Amino acid sequence: MAGSMQQYLVLLLAGWSSGVNLYLTIALLGLSGRFGWIDLPGGLEVISHPLVIAAAIFMYVIEFVADKVPFVDSAWDAIHTFIRPSGAALMGFLAGQENGPAVQAALAVLTGGIALDMHTVKASSRLAINTSPEPFSNIAASLAEDAAVIFLFWFFVKHPIIASLIILLILIGTFFILRMLWRFVLRLFRGPQAKTA
Repeated sequence: MAGSMQQYLVLLLAGWSSGVNLYLTIALLGLSGRFGWIDLPGGLEVISHPLVIAAAIFMYVIEFVADKVPFVDSAWDAIHTFIRPSGAALMGFLAGQENGPAVQAALAVLTGGIALDMHTVKASSRLAINTSPEPFSNIAASLAEDAAVIFLFWFFVKHPIIASLIILLILIGTFFILRMLWRFVLRLFRGPQAKTA
């Protein structure tokens, strides 16, 4: 049972990282499953197919460039408001394939919800960063996000329980971060006369 539970902790990682970068997540999960670094649950093993990995890497290269251009990154985020949570939800659905529709639906909601939360944090922070005229903050933020995803994947392979606890702490922290970011975004769009929420 403990082994089975640990196997499903990968969905916590997948949901969190999908909200930051869906294509990097699919590529890393696929490679991790293919090389035996992470035991992928249920039908999630399909993403370890070379075609899926190749497609994910191709899309990641496009996102790698788009994510570093001011305002293009926000447009890209807007497009991915549906794509990132849906991709994460699909991974959760596939992972529960062996446990029936109810478990599949629950895992889909869980991973999709986590991805939506992280996507909202990312998109809001990028809107805030885009108020600065220089492009370097976008590049730094994008590289930091990708590095965080790669690091937590590596750390998850070594210490899945500790990595999962770190992700849970990050998710708890996002509630406070989102409140601050949304206040900033509201002031940005309403102008200097806007009252704080």
